[in-house]
This record gives sequence, structure tokens and C-alpha cells, in this order.
Amino acid sequence: MALSMGLIGLPNVGKSTTFNALTKAQNAEAANYPFCTIEPNKAIVPVPDKRLEALAEIVNPKRIMHSTIEFVDIAGLVKGASKGEGLGNKFLANIRETAAVLHVVRCFDNDDVVHVAAKPNPQEDVEVIELELIFADLEQLERKIERISKLMRTDKKLAVCHTMAQALKEHFEQSKPALSFEWSDDNLKEEFFTEMRFITAKKVIFLANVDEDGLQDDNEYVSQLKKIAEERNCEVVKICAKLEEEMVGMEDEEKQEFLESMGVEESGLEQVIHKSFHALGLMSYFTAGVQEVRAWTIEQGWTAPQAAGVIHTDFERGFIRAEVVSFENFITHKGESGARTAGVLEVKGKTYVMNDGDVVHFLFNV
Repeated sequence: MALSMGLIGLPNVGKSTTFNALTKAQNAEAANYPFCTIEPNKAIVPVPDKRLEALAEIVNPKRIMHSTIEFVDIAGLVKGASKGEGLGNKFLANIRETAAVLHVVRCFDNDDVVHVAAKPNPQEDVEVIELELIFADLEQLERKIERISKLMRTDKKLAVCHTMAQALKEHFEQSKPALSFEWSDDNLKEEFFTEMRFITAKKVIFLANVDEDGLQDDNEYVSQLKKIAEERNCEVVKICAKLEEEMVGMEDEEKQEFLESMGVEESGLEQVIHKSFHALGLMSYFTAGVQEVRAWTIEQGWTAPQAAGVIHTDFERGFIRAEVVSFENFITHKGESGARTAGVLEVKGKTYVMNDGDVVHFLFNV
């Protein structure tokens, strides 16, 4: 399952620096002026999961394959972007294709790094971006309403669809996102979301980009952003993009020592990836053999056949059964053979609902 996250924010909030650190690739120019990112940057990175290394120590595979996540970085959005101001609006289509949004908000003062509004203000900065995204969705919706109006002349069944679209238009005009709109028809909701891919219908995670001093205790900007996020039922991850970028070149042991010196277990960017998984209702299961130990991304609540289909559609179509061991039991009993001997390897059928960390061997016939 491909997981894609879009990075948005005002110019000069640390988006491209964050992108560089996330992708371990110094190819997004992080210059000190607005609109330095003029082409959408995309990169696929592995999802950090220490369980894979633990499995590999037992199985000794030829390779380890992590789940992956794609990050899309676009030019900074400014007030008026939906009307063509700045460069960000050109790339909003790229964000429409993502599963969720990472909204980078500047939470530090620095006279050497220009802020488009002279001084950071999380409340105003967030509202500027949110309004531009709502306006962009409204523009798309208005085009759809125009198409529906023409088709209604010959197809009266579209009247319900037209009424719903008009209600959503009024919702947007009140500066409210698609995510908070109450749908009276779930089928219409699915149809609209599939076709329109509203940006404001996506889950949002706020990234509070702080300086080094802001990592330990929340500064006033971070406190403001946390209140904003609470109102929107969103999560906040505090990062220092500059430090995260510096950690890119560190060896794992050096990086771990550096993190411990700051009193944290994992980097801000690792938190971003894990919270992205959580926000989207995703989890991982594993396959472990001599060829490879691999993590597979699935949705929470999926059954064994659905999970098998991520490997190959034939696995789902011809599913017979799954042999399942929890990660903890696999480690405790030193692998599949030990788990089988201990009686903790279980045979599951088509109705089995997968758990995060299951180590699975699928049997199928096509």
C-alpha cells in the first residue's frame, strides 16, 4: 500500500529543510527567500521500525525491506495562492493525490530568516494556509456544480447531488473545511471525495518547527499551535528541522547518543512518520524468510485475505489459511519453528483480523 504525505506551509517555515531531512537527500534547495522550491519534490523513504532488525537477527535474511512512505514538497503557499499569487497554487494538484497533509508551522524567531508576515504568528499563519486550501476546494466544487446543472436538464436524478453540492459550497464559503461537513448520504460523500479529492478532507498533522532552545520546553508559539491543533482534533509533532537535517549524516549509534542527550527516544521525523501511520489508521505486519524480512502496510481492521492481497492479488484470491505468530512470541521463541513447538503459532482463516506486528506465512492456491 502506497502511503503519501504532502508538506504544506508558508514560505520560509522550514518545509524544504524538513523535506531534506525526511528523505536523507539534499536535493530540495533550502534558500533564504520565498518560492525557492519551484518544482514539486517527491521522494520515497523507509518507515523506521526496529522490529525488522530484531526479526532479521533470528532469520538472518539476505535483505530487509521496510514499509515505505512518499513525501511531496511543494512551493510555499501565500495569501491569494488560490487566485494565482505565488507559486504554491501550481502544485496543489500534487497534494490532492496524497493521503494526508503535514502542515509545517514556524515556531521560532530569527531575524536572518525572512518571514513573509515579518513575525511568526501560528494562529494567522495556519489560517492563511487553511483558507487558501478551502478556496482551492471551492473552486473545484463550483466547476462540478456547473457540470451538474447542465446534466440536470436531462437527468432529474441529479437533483439530490446538486442540493448536496450547494450545501457543501455554502460550508466552504463559511471558511469551513470539507472534513467538518455533515453528509446526509454516504454514497454521495464517497462519490464526491473520490472524484474531487478535496484537500481539506484530509487528515492534518502539524509540525512545529522550533530552534534548538525550543526542543526542551514549549515556547509561546508551540503553545499557541497546540491549542489550534486541539480545536481541530489534530496532532502536533515538535521538530527542529535544522538539527534533523544535521542528523542525516550521523551513524546510527552517534545519532542515538545525540537523541539521548536531548532526552528523547526517537527523532522528530521518526515521530512524524509513526504519527502519520496512526492518523491514517495504518499498521504493519511482517513476513520473515531466508530471502527477506519485510514489513507490509495495511489498514487497521483488515482481514488475513486482504492483508495477503497486498503481497499479490493471487494471494487474496486463492487464500487458504494463514500461519500467524505475534512479533513478541516470534522473538521469545527464536523464530517460526520455536513458536510452532511452543504452541503459539496459530492457524487462521478468512475471518481473522490482523494485528500490528503479526508475523505471517500465507498459504494459497490459484
